[in-house]
Amino acid sequence: MSKKRLEVSKRFKASFAKHSKTSAIVLLLVVLVLSLSACGGAGTNGDKSASEGQDQGQDQGKTKEKVLVFARGGDSVSLDPATVTDGESLRVTKNIMEPLLQYKPDSFEVEPALATDWKVSDDGLTYTFTLRKDVKFHDGTDFNADAVVYNFKRWVDPNDPHYAEFEYYQSQFGDIIEDVVAVDPYTVEFHLKDRQAPFLQNIAMDPFAIASPEALKKYGADFGRHPVGTGPYVFEEWKPKASITLVKNKDYWGGELGLDRVVFTVIEDNSARLNALKSGEADIIDGVLPNDVASLKKDDRFQVLDRPPNNVGYLGFNTQKSPFDNVKLRQAVAHVINKQGLIDAFYSGQGEPAKNPMPSTIAGYNDAIVDYEYNLEKAKQLMKEAGYADGVEVNFYAMPVYRPYMPNGPKVAEAIQDELNKIGIRTKIVSPEWAVYLDETKQGKQDMYLLGWTGDNGDPDNYLYVLLDKDNAGGSNRSFYTNEEVHTLLVQAQQEVDPAKRMELYKRAQEIIHEDVPMIPLVHSISSLAATKDVKGFVPHPGGSDKLTNVTIGQ
Repeated sequence: MSKKRLEVSKRFKASFAKHSKTSAIVLLLVVLVLSLSACGGAGTNGDKSASEGQDQGQDQGKTKEKVLVFARGGDSVSLDPATVTDGESLRVTKNIMEPLLQYKPDSFEVEPALATDWKVSDDGLTYTFTLRKDVKFHDGTDFNADAVVYNFKRWVDPNDPHYAEFEYYQSQFGDIIEDVVAVDPYTVEFHLKDRQAPFLQNIAMDPFAIASPEALKKYGADFGRHPVGTGPYVFEEWKPKASITLVKNKDYWGGELGLDRVVFTVIEDNSARLNALKSGEADIIDGVLPNDVASLKKDDRFQVLDRPPNNVGYLGFNTQKSPFDNVKLRQAVAHVINKQGLIDAFYSGQGEPAKNPMPSTIAGYNDAIVDYEYNLEKAKQLMKEAGYADGVEVNFYAMPVYRPYMPNGPKVAEAIQDELNKIGIRTKIVSPEWAVYLDETKQGKQDMYLLGWTGDNGDPDNYLYVLLDKDNAGGSNRSFYTNEEVHTLLVQAQQEVDPAKRMELYKRAQEIIHEDVPMIPLVHSISSLAATKDVKGFVPHPGGSDKLTNVTIGQ
């Protein structure tokens, strides 16, 4: 092992010992992985050695692997995209499995993926897709129309042996898809009950990636630990809370790839993750704290990559149980949230106060809405009207992991806690691990909670219907908010093909939501990643997950 690699291994061990909860065995495994490759990052060319202990001066002309180490703040929940909603899972699955359509690298404009062409019937109820030929799943089986039908049946039919509770399917389609038919091996038709304006945008979302039917049969409920798709990278290994390793798909239909291997490592602590970049243990990191952006931009070893703003961080209420089933109490809270203060304290100005559940970059945004002002006296008056003049005690779920819209959930919760104390709302902050957090808020154990959303497809439906429609209560609607008028407006907007009329429906829905306060939008943040200068071709997508097809590292 070279001196440089030995130093990197020591730094990695020290960092993990301080900042990770993994066992000593996992530490040794991670060090072994690193010893297999010369480290990328500052001062190297980013080429990882293909054989253990092979020094740069002793490689004797052997080809070196190009390995990208991507350090992130949390582990994936599952690698079955049909069973997850968290960004850390979809970040990985995006590179293993592919949908019929995909978004262009820097926008939400749809383009071909596993389907090369599509057409829509005059009545808007039938979508016909022409599939890409000669594509294989990673297990060697054929991708075809039967595989597409198999996946959609699995997603929608509870009696299917491989059915998985698919939160995204419900939130994006509900029961609008009547049938999916394989016309011939390379043609598939979707028959809809009603028109859906964002249908193509939805189909291109990462969760609707096509999995190998044979792998689903083989692994069953354990498919999330053995994902098989058609994507640019093949799943190799998952060390829980430590790393996920993917290797190049040598037969990828999209052409030659610039990387041989991608390692998604987990470093929960933001500062430790930054140190991993600076020391050469990581080639790219997410979750760069806003106050670290300026110093990184001044360091010519690194590049800062800003993700286009497309998110909302929010404070939500469980509107179906006491005490926040009372709208006046929710309005009282809205009057004591200092949004700009939160942005100054935790975002270093890398964000803007939010007044609607979606950012102003999304069509249909209602800018005429006036946000709740910070007003303690008004809040106290609303407390009295709500019947809580003497105060109330509630639990408050605070996110345990970094997300772009919430860089430090527990600290944000503490700041809000201080404000709530001023009007007699006493909070107990709880912050279980990420998978538990998502599960318990879905079950409705929270009184208040912090969460957020990064838009998937650039359409207002993906914010308002997903987060706040009654159809998704207990799913992506963790506020359990139910309003019949809002539901009617959102369903009408899904079916309306006239863009102007559609946007007016969304604007009206935002007015009602603002009055009901099922959530308090806090911030639309600008999130940053950082990489060594050796990383080329990485374009942060506004959807929050990045396909690494065009990325390379080194010379």
